[in-house]
Amino acid sequence: MKEISLICLLILFNNTTHTQNNTDFSMTFNHVALSVKNLEQSAQFYKNTLNLKEITNKTKKDSRKWLSLGDGKELHLISDFEGAIIVTKAVHMALTTSDFDAFIEKLKSMHINYTDWEGNLNIISIRADGIKQVFFQDPDGYWIEVNSVGQTN
Repeated sequence: MKEISLICLLILFNNTTHTQNNTDFSMTFNHVALSVKNLEQSAQFYKNTLNLKEITNKTKKDSRKWLSLGDGKELHLISDFEGAIIVTKAVHMALTTSDFDAFIEKLKSMHINYTDWEGNLNIISIRADGIKQVFFQDPDGYWIEVNSVGQTN
């Protein structure tokens, strides 16, 4: 009798856990938020360097600016937190440009240094799959990767 009760309990538990893991929803990327020291300086950097457009800040807080990353994706800049901003290159935002060479020329014209993954100054990385990429930092030290995904190199 104990064995039958245990088997029934295990079957019931198995069905319950299976049901809990069988969810019917999905996720999509919405936004990334960055803590910044100088809101205006950071907003201008992203607008001028990456051609991002400012959009309505739905929080209506003066300490925030929202920028469009395209396709309904957003970058939120937030300046109301205190403390040091510490990041490494392994934590970065990656964007694909429609014209990699033109973007590199823009960085040069703006006197913005970039590196390859290893940190070599003003060198373009070429991944094993042929994709070009560079890394540079915003005014708060956040790393940004710009790559050539989708372009013929």
